Amino acid sequence: MTSSVKNKIRAGTIFLFLLVLLSGGFSIYYLVKLQSQSKNILKANYESLQFALQMQVALDSIEKGKINYLDTFDLLLKKQEANITELGEPEATLRLRREFERLRYSNDSIVKTIRFGLQEILRLNMVAIDRKSDEAAAAIQKAMTYQITIVSIIFLVSFTFVINFPGIITDPIRRFTEAIKEIAQKNYKHRIHIESKDEFGELANAFNEMAERLEYFESSNLNKLIFEKTRAEAVINSLRDASIGIDKNNIILFANNQALQLLGLEAKDVVGKDAANVRMRNDLFRYLLEDKGNTPFKIVVDNRENYYTKETVDVVQEGSSSKVIILKNITTFKELDAAKTNFIATVSHELKTPLASSDFSLKLLEDERVGAISKEQKELIQNLKADNQRMLRILSELLNMSQVEAGKIKLHVQMIQPDAIVKGSIQAIATSAKEKKVEIFKELGDDLPACYADGDKITWVLNNFLTNAIKYSPAESRIIVAVMAADGMITFSVKDNGPGIEEKYLKRIFERYFQVPGRSDAKSSGIGLAICKEFVEAMGGKVWVKSVFGEGSTFGFQIPIV
Repeated sequence: MTSSVKNKIRAGTIFLFLLVLLSGGFSIYYLVKLQSQSKNILKANYESLQFALQMQVALDSIEKGKINYLDTFDLLLKKQEANITELGEPEATLRLRREFERLRYSNDSIVKTIRFGLQEILRLNMVAIDRKSDEAAAAIQKAMTYQITIVSIIFLVSFTFVINFPGIITDPIRRFTEAIKEIAQKNYKHRIHIESKDEFGELANAFNEMAERLEYFESSNLNKLIFEKTRAEAVINSLRDASIGIDKNNIILFANNQALQLLGLEAKDVVGKDAANVRMRNDLFRYLLEDKGNTPFKIVVDNRENYYTKETVDVVQEGSSSKVIILKNITTFKELDAAKTNFIATVSHELKTPLASSDFSLKLLEDERVGAISKEQKELIQNLKADNQRMLRILSELLNMSQVEAGKIKLHVQMIQPDAIVKGSIQAIATSAKEKKVEIFKELGDDLPACYADGDKITWVLNNFLTNAIKYSPAESRIIVAVMAADGMITFSVKDNGPGIEEKYLKRIFERYFQVPGRSDAKSSGIGLAICKEFVEAMGGKVWVKSVFGEGSTFGFQIPIV
């Protein structure tokens, strides 16, 4: 590794430290230089001034006749000769030396000349002090200029370094952050290009290797998914039933060719779209999304009416829930059912006439005026009459059922009295109840209002409930027929003490041809209760049943008063 991130940070810190040292070094250098120049000014020129002033004092003493000051003056002059620093000062000092030597052997007239020489030396040093002071000030100004320049340069370098150096660390981190976000968005083609040989470079290489592997796995998985999707689409399109899949986010996952044909749409307009958007522009799809149970509905395909039922299958997997809407084409069954209904109606109608005729003939045979019959013959006639009545009852139920299935229930609505309906029904089944020693009690509400309904069909329904109650009630038991009025409805109910019905069968008790297991009756067609349900619903009412297994059952229905 050529340079690590730690070394880069260390180098940056050292660089800033060196800049600080450089700035301090320049400052110290110029301070020492200025101090040296000032010191030289004070030392050399001050000593020359001091020597000149002392020689003036000695000269004053010499003028007063103090000859011993000649040696003092000579000593001071030698010191001055050793301290010559300024231009012109050597000549002035040399003249002063000649005049002093003359003073040793001449008169006092030389003193003025010597004084003039001392004044010259004083003047030269004073001028020098002024000049050097100006030079020192210039040097200070120059030092300040250099110092400001150097500090400015160091500041610019430091500022540039402070601005750019963090980017050396943060820029790779930012690029890694962006790359991680791209990977999180499943963009496995993203790469990081960092040419440095530090930890960031190694991390970038490792990241790129990871992205390449993820891209490879994604490509492999994508190919598998495409294959599985193609196979799933082939399976879905091979289904004979129209099928539409919708996920938990209400997005349409698939729609096979049969479904697209019924919707009148293309796959690109359905698959992958929001179901709410497709619903807004397609009436059939909007109908399919509504919960209307399994009621058959009609779709016109190729100018031909087709009947379908809808089945919704919920698919729950790993916490997510989706659903599949399946449309089953029941047109063939509908046509067969219509043919069956017509056949039953025709056959029932054709058989009813000869059976009625045979019933009349049996009644004639019973009449002793026609001729005497033996006891055995009478029993045979009674059995034939019972079978004949059973056949007539079955034919009547089949005719009623054919009306129900054809949707052609004919109602003869009129004003009826509920208590009269109950009285007539009890009289109709009185013989059967008497044979089984079953007592029938009435519980009628106070002031029962009259209601508009088909009296014959209401009587038929109540008779059916009473007949079943007698059939399944034990001997010497009791049956209660109740009629109550409340909330604009008349409620009829028949309660028995029979074996009751298991709860799991209660929802199916009014279905066609359904019989409770274990109670199959060869004389029962299994359509009586279904006809009761259709008759009551045709009059705007509803049927119901309550039962406790082993304790008995209560069958009832209610119809509107008006």
